[in-house]
Parts: sequence; structure tokens; C-alpha cells
Amino acid sequence: MEAAAAAGFATSFAYSTQSNSNLRSQAVPCPQIRSHTFYKPLNSRRTSASNQRLCLKCESASQNLNSIDKEESKRSNVIALEQLKASAFDRYTKEKSSIIVIGLNVHTAPVDVREKLAIPEAQWPQAISDLCALNHIEEAAVLSTCNRMEIYAVALSRHRGVKEVTEWMSKISGVPVSELCQHRFMLYNKDATRHLFEVASGLDSIVLGEGQILAQVKQVKKLGQGVAGFNRKIGGLFEHAIITGKRVRTETSISSGSVSVSSAAVELALTKLPDSSYATVRVLVIGAGKMGKLVIKHLAANGCKEMVVVNRTEEKVAVIREELKDIQIVYKPLSEMMGCAAEADVIFTSTASEIPLFLKEHVQTLPADIEIARRLFIDISVPRNVEPCVSDLGTAEVYNVDNLKDVVAANKEDRLRKAMEAQAIISKELQNFEAWKDSLDAVPTIKKLRAYLERIRASELDKCLSKMGDITDKQKKTIYDLSMGMMKKFLHGPMQQLRCDRRSDCQKPEEMLEIMHAVNRMFDLETEIILETVRTKMERTKK
Repeated sequence: MEAAAAAGFATSFAYSTQSNSNLRSQAVPCPQIRSHTFYKPLNSRRTSASNQRLCLKCESASQNLNSIDKEESKRSNVIALEQLKASAFDRYTKEKSSIIVIGLNVHTAPVDVREKLAIPEAQWPQAISDLCALNHIEEAAVLSTCNRMEIYAVALSRHRGVKEVTEWMSKISGVPVSELCQHRFMLYNKDATRHLFEVASGLDSIVLGEGQILAQVKQVKKLGQGVAGFNRKIGGLFEHAIITGKRVRTETSISSGSVSVSSAAVELALTKLPDSSYATVRVLVIGAGKMGKLVIKHLAANGCKEMVVVNRTEEKVAVIREELKDIQIVYKPLSEMMGCAAEADVIFTSTASEIPLFLKEHVQTLPADIEIARRLFIDISVPRNVEPCVSDLGTAEVYNVDNLKDVVAANKEDRLRKAMEAQAIISKELQNFEAWKDSLDAVPTIKKLRAYLERIRASELDKCLSKMGDITDKQKKTIYDLSMGMMKKFLHGPMQQLRCDRRSDCQKPEEMLEIMHAVNRMFDLETEIILETVRTKMERTKK
């Protein structure tokens, strides 16, 4: 826009100069004016009086010329000023909004960093609102699990959006921006979309095909509905991710075997037991939520016939006990946790506590007369329930979610094969999403084109009917149907080009944008798609 303003100013100036040149060439200059450009020698026979008259004429012409110069200059300056004022706004409209993901996961950051950024599900809606209050974030979503904390957003400016989200993450976690930058990952547009599709499909999990992550992606969409800031693009992104995750699980064998953190935790503990059996060891499960329930079910599937479950209330434990009637499940309240731990050989922790339940000094006091060499703590909570330094004790071993990588290392070849099958599905769904997203840009143009032609049709129909005088209702309807039919046929071609749902012959995004802009210019629709987005953002920020 700055360039356009400069060009406009230059054009106006050139036009002004050309006009002035024509005016000056028609005037006879005064001999006293020392100008080599417009000076013509006067006839030497002219008298002094003639010279004086000519000087007066020249002076008058010069005054008229200066007046025109000033008027032209003033008009050009006003135009340039208006364009330059708009250019500050246009800086944001030239850069198309981007889908971005910024986060940390089990592959990029250790658990002690991730747990500081963990956001409970109940706080996701508030986090969305806080993120959308940032200057350059239009839409947002939060995915926070034991293995990842990722922010998905639609940013009006990619680089400014990344900066603002990173600073927000630092603010809520207390982790310096410099440290976050060491562990964070950032992806944009198609790469960000593909990442979420892979996450929902279980390809980015520690355990390939983990089923719980798809449920967590669904929860993001469920909690986001109705929240200001979880709008069409982000909502559509997660909807397509859920579709992709379902397809991958139904069309590949990716869900076979150990497919969750809970099952991997049970398998990990099993490998650490002397006889690789739960038959002779005492098992304690702390927490009966989603993860705890899965741990209990996998323990039952792996031969554990009795266990103690510690939870705040007995209600959830009773439900699990009803489902697993062949398993002896003993409920204990949270107040008896340390006593239960003293009698356990293997302890699984999966609570939402934000502070450790087991400190080093707690574990140090537990009796050492257990069935195995060292008491096992399998901590699958984020934030962690067991203090890491507990492992320094000779009587205990601690394993957290990061240690689960070892459980799945043996099936690498099989995982790669399944991942390749899943990637083909992801690529197809990615194409579908991109086509859907690109079609959103054409919606305002489609609406305005339809409204523009409808106004013309209605106006011409009224003129036609007024000239025809008295005619029957049937004749009126025939003429009305004719006008509607002509408008629909006229719209068919442009609409086909502007719409891009799931057709294989769909135009590339740049081609669609070119068509959209051509339609705007052709019919003088004056759509301001991105400007309206920025204005809406500014109004929301003011509120």
C-alpha cells in the first residue's frame, strides 16, 4: 500500500507537471525571468512599455499557474496521505492468516518442563479466551495431555502470533522464553494440519496407535464448542482430525497390540517383575480416573486377580468393580494412601494432583520387606505424582511416561509399516481439509455476487412488470421463474469455479484466489475479507 501511495503521488505530480508545462508554453515570458526552459527572445523593436505590459501578463499567468500547482499538489498530497494511513492497516492484510501449532511434547521436551505447562481440561476454555485476547491470534485451541502441550491457533500474522503465544506460555508456566525456545516446536499451515492428523491417528504417540489421544482430541472439540475463539477454522481442523483418526484405526491394523500409555505402563512393570507375573505381587493403583481405569483393566487382562485402588471417592471404583466382577478390587480412601503403599510391591499413580504425592522422605520410611528387590513406582501422571529423586533410594525404582519408549522399541519395523498405511489416509484427508479451508475464503465473494445479481434481477423484474400492465398471477410467476432461471444459469459458472469442496479437479489455492479477485473486480463487489477479520479482531480486543 505504501508503494501504491507513492505511485499515486508520483502520477499526480507528473500530471501536474505536464499540465503546468502546457500552460507555460502558451504564455509569453517576461524578459527579466531567467529561465532557459521557457524563455523565448523577444523582438528587439518592442518598446519598454510593451515589455512592461508583457511582464504584467507574465506575472498574472504565473499567479494562475502557482494556484493550479498548489491545487494539484494539495489534491495529490491528500490522496497520498489517505493511502499511507490505510497502509498501516494493510500491513496486516497483505499477510494471509496462518494456522500454526506451537508446543512441547515427549519428543522435544523432558517431563519436568512439560509438567510446568500442563493445563487441566477444566481450564481449556479460559486458555482459549486468553489466547484470542492476544493481538494477532484470531482462533485457538489447547491440547494438553501427559505427553504433550500444544497450542493450535489461527494467527493474523505468523511471526507476531508465534511471539505472542510463546510469551503467553512463558507467563502461565514460569518457564523463561529462552528455555521454551530450546524445547518448543513450531509448524505452519499444511505442516501444522498434518501434525494434528498424525496426533489424532496415534502416529505421534509413544505407543503407536494409542486410542486415548483420539478421545482427547474429541474432548478439545467438545470443550471448545461455544467458546469465543474456537471458531470455524479451528473447529473444522479438529473435526477433520477426528475423522482422520477414526479412518486410520478402522482401515489399518494400527490399534492391534499395546496401544495406550496405560497398557504400556502395565507391560513395563511386568518386565521388571522377577517371574514376569502379577500373580505373586501386591499391586496398588492410585487414581481411578480415565487413566487409572485403563491401568486396572490392563492389569486384569495381564493376570492380576486382586489389587488395592486408592481414590478420593468410592463411586468410580464401584463402577470399575462392577465391570470386572472376577477381579478383587479393594477401595481405600486417599487418607490411607501411605499405609497402602507400605504394603504394596508395585504402585501405579495416575492422578491430576499438581504436587507430588510421594516425596523422597515419604518413601524412605516405607518398609523394605517386599516381594521384589525394589519397590516399583510407575508414574504415568503429568505433572508427576512421584518425586524423581525417589530413584536415588536403594529400595525403590521410579518410571515415568518418558520411560515407556523402551516398551515399544521392539516393534519398530511393524510400526513403520502401519505408519505408512496411515500416512496415505492422512494425505487424502489433508487434501480434503485444505480444499474445505480454501473454500471458506470464497464464501464472502459468493454471497456478495449472489446478492449483487439478485438486486439487478429484482429491479429489472419490477421494471418489466410495471410496463406490462395488468397480467395474471400465472404470467407473473412465469416471468419471475424466467428471471430466477437466468440468474441461476449465469451464476453456475462462477460458483463452480469459486466452490471447492472435495472435487479432485479443484483449483490450487492461488488459482482460486485469482478467480475470486477477478470476480470482485469484474462486478465491483468491493469485498474486504481480510480487512473485516482484522476489524473484528480489533473490536474484540477493545471489549
